[in-house]
Parts: sequence; C-alpha cells; structure tokens
Amino acid sequence: MSDPQWREQWPPVPGHHVSADPSPAHDSDLGEQASLTTRALLAAMIVVTLIVVAGGTTWWLYSQRPAGTGERAAATGPCADTLLHVVAAPEIAPVVREAAQSISSGGGCGPISVTAQEPAVTAIAPEQPDVWIPSSRVWLRIALVNAYRTEAEPIARSPIVLAAPAPVAAKFAKGDQTTWMQLMTGLAGHQIPAVTMPDPLHSSVGMLAVYAIQAAMVHSTPDAGIAQLRALTLRSRLKDASADPAALLRRVAGQTDPIAAANDVGVFPITEQQLTMYQRGGNPVALKGSYPSDGLIEADYPFAVSTTTKHPELAERLRAAISVPALTDAGFRTYSMPRAIEVPERYDQVIDPALQWAQYRTLEFQVLLLIDSSGSMNKPATDKTGKATTKAGLLRQSGLAAAQLFGDETSIGLWTFNTPTPQSPAHTDVVPFGPITAKIGTTTRRDALAAAITGYTAPNQAGTPLFQTVLDARAAMKSRVKPQAITLIIVLSDGTDAESKFAMPKKTFLTRLAKESDPQRPVPVIGVGFGPDADMATLTDIAKATDGKAIAAKNPADLASALAKAFLAAHAPA
Repeated sequence: MSDPQWREQWPPVPGHHVSADPSPAHDSDLGEQASLTTRALLAAMIVVTLIVVAGGTTWWLYSQRPAGTGERAAATGPCADTLLHVVAAPEIAPVVREAAQSISSGGGCGPISVTAQEPAVTAIAPEQPDVWIPSSRVWLRIALVNAYRTEAEPIARSPIVLAAPAPVAAKFAKGDQTTWMQLMTGLAGHQIPAVTMPDPLHSSVGMLAVYAIQAAMVHSTPDAGIAQLRALTLRSRLKDASADPAALLRRVAGQTDPIAAANDVGVFPITEQQLTMYQRGGNPVALKGSYPSDGLIEADYPFAVSTTTKHPELAERLRAAISVPALTDAGFRTYSMPRAIEVPERYDQVIDPALQWAQYRTLEFQVLLLIDSSGSMNKPATDKTGKATTKAGLLRQSGLAAAQLFGDETSIGLWTFNTPTPQSPAHTDVVPFGPITAKIGTTTRRDALAAAITGYTAPNQAGTPLFQTVLDARAAMKSRVKPQAITLIIVLSDGTDAESKFAMPKKTFLTRLAKESDPQRPVPVIGVGFGPDADMATLTDIAKATDGKAIAAKNPADLASALAKAFLAAHAPA
C-alpha cells in the first residue's frame, strides 16, 4: 500500500527535564537530558524558512523604531578588536547595542559587537555567541550546540497580546481584556473574520501563543480530550498559520481602511512591545491590543552567557549597562505581569504543541463519519468529572466538540449503523454528504451535524453490522476521491460485527475489502475503538488494509482524546 497523504509522521517529543538555570554541570548533561534527535528534527524544520523570517522581521522592527533612539544597522560580523560577540533578538538589539557602545572607548568598533538575529536562526547556527539574548528562554534548550548560564530573572519581558483593528477587537474583547476561548468561539461562529498566527517553529510569539492556547483550553474543561478538540478547532480555522509577526504589522501599516485590514489579517498575536512600536508609528489603521486572561504568557529575554566565553567579566559589564529606562523607552517591561503563566522547565512541553500545529495541514477534506448505534452504547460509563452517564452520553458530549473541528473547506456526511429489527438496513444516512457550509433545508450542514450528534440515541437491542457498513462507505467515498483532497472514513465502534443479517466472517470481509480497494482512489479508514469491548484487532486489520489508523479509547471517558488523535492523523503530513 502507498502511504496516504495524511499519515501521522512525526514521533512524539519525549519528555526530558532541563534546568531553567543551567550551570556548567547541568549543561554537560544536556545531551542526556534532551533528545538530540528531536532537536535535530526541529532544527531541520526551522531552517526551511529562517532566511525569510530573519530578513523581514529585522527590517520592519528597525524601520518602525522612533527617531532619536539610537537605531543602527545590525552588525555583519565582529570587528577585529571584538572580544565579546553578542546576538540579540531584533526587537531588543538596539537597546543592547547602545549599552555596548557606552562601554566602548569610541569609534565604530569596540570590545563588544551586537548582532540582531531571530532566535530560530541562532538556535541552529554551528557557532554560538558569547552572549545570547533570545526572546524566550525556550530557545536556549533548543540550541544544538553550546551551553549557557543564565540568572533567574530575564533582562526584559513583553506579554503576548491579541492585536486587531478596532472594529474587530470589539467583537471578542472588553477593553483590553479577552480570552483565547472567546477568540476560538468567535472564529468558529464567524463573528471574527480571520485569525492569523505566526509560525510556532520560527517565532517566539507563535511558539508561546500555541502553548498559551493549549493551557487555556486545558483549564476550560476537566476533559483533556475536549480541551485538545477546542485547541484544534482554533487551529483548523486559521487563515494563515505560518505568518511572520513583523510582516503582519507591515501589511496593516500599509493599509488605510480598518475593515480591509481586518479581512486581510484579522486578529493576530504579537508582543506588547511590537504593538507599542506600531502605535508610536502613527499608522493610519489603529491596532488595539487585548490580554488573554485565560492564558497570559510573556516573551522573556534571558541574558545568557556562554560557558565557554573567555570574557565573562565583560558580559557582566554589558548586563549592568542595559538600563531599566532604556528598556522601558523601547516598549519592554522589566517585571512580570500578575497571573502570567510560567513557561515550563521542560522545553518539550512547549515544542510538542508547536510541532503539532506546524505539521497540521489545511486541505480540502472529505470525510464520512460512521457511528455505531447498537444497544451496547447504552451501557453505563463515567465522564471525566466522575458523573455517571452512558457511552451514548459521552458520545454526545465529545462529538459536539468534535463537530466544531472541521474547517469550512470540509465536505462531510454522517451515517449511523445498527439493526434494531431483522428488516433494518445496515446503516442510516443521518446527515447527507456535502460541503459543511452548504444548506440542508434551512440549516447548514455543520449545524445539522451538531444537531444529529446532540440528539444521538441508540436502541436497547440492536445488532452491529460493522463490516457491511465499512464496505458500503468505502464504495460511496471511492467515487468522490479527487486530487489535492483528503478523502477518508472515520468509524467509531464499541463492539464487534455481530447479531445482524449482514454479519459475515472476518476473513470474508477482509478479502472483499482488499478486492474492492483501488490504489488510484485510496480511501483510508480511521477506526476508533470505544470502550473495552471494541474489536481493536479487527479495526487494526481494517486500518492496515486501507492505509488507515486504529485508535483505542478503552476507557469510554477517553473518547474525546481519541477523536482528537483521529483528527490529527487525518491532517498530519506525509
């Protein structure tokens, strides 16, 4: 079988502990604590767009800096008499350069050179600087070479805010306060025209924003699976998931109509410092910033000194020369905001969701949902809060969250399968297949899907014609396969093929499944086994025969997590 387009490829990032304040002893063990393979994989992904990111960001930030604040071109390399090579994130580099010049005896060169460079570029550079001031301490853990010593407190901070033209900001924020949840529901409900996100693998803003979104959704529900579905709902609706924050600001600055700007870039996260610099520029389109209270996170700027530098005393002089007034004048804070969430010590906890978002692909998506509605779905179950319910109740709860996942580029249909009587067909077409935004009567297909899941019930006695339903679904979807679209089936079952006139031996079913397959029209099947009685062996065989995937939710309360995994599998790259 050929690999389908959507197959999940990246391995999960292993959990490793890395000290937040590494000493030389800590850093000597860094290779044992962090997976070099994972970091190399991340570096390979970063290098794809580092040139575009670095160039655009540096130019725009310098061009927006108010006159008289000492802006200078980034150093192209150390002067002959340079003793200390410093690399700083572009937005803070001018402040660091002024401090370095105050130490110099005069002239164009001095003992300290300062280069403005995006952290994603520095992190994969073969040669590391004597001092590195990235826009997040996470980059210190990602760097493939060198080890750094940092003090507990960074030299500056800047919280991540949600920026938008004023007419749009009023739709999801009250004053300067909002939440990621409000952003997600506003986007899903089409109250917000667009949301644009920076690339989380190349931008501190993107990386931190994704982590904050995940944290906010986790706190919104006791069910981790539903939290993941909510985060994925926001990801699936993004207009652009790999933007450069500085390029977004340039685009807005070049417009005069706030409505046009809202439709172009919509809402996007940037640092408070970036927004301050934009606002000082007197641009025609005013941007308002709001702080997401359910996931307020800050870009921090650690002053990291290489453990191999020959001039640590010069590094300390530089740190002392970077003054609080200079940082404040440049739009930074030197203190942490109340209730800001802490960036975790383990870098994989930040990189994991960043990789997940980066590998997600928005393509035309054709999916047929097959939901088991046999009598076993009425068996008792317990949800994540400890409340007694049934498997059907859990499906209604998790399925409703999952229904919001599908982007507007999706075409979808829903079948249920059971045989409550000997004359019953194998399956029922509950939501006819078609574009999710199209009308079914007076409502959209998305709303019809949500209503069908909300009203889901199962008879107490009914057979499970799993095999016949899968065969019929494959035949129905095979004719819909087209280039540049993902076409697949997601089947949710809590039992085995049994107790219906459509029952057949497993060998016969698998033979028919293989015979009816068409390599030119592949239709993979993602099987979600729901509960301890699910026939995972058969679902695995179906997955192997169709280049699909089998996902187990042995605890019925884990259904939402299983649906999130299925959704990610469908959107992961080949």
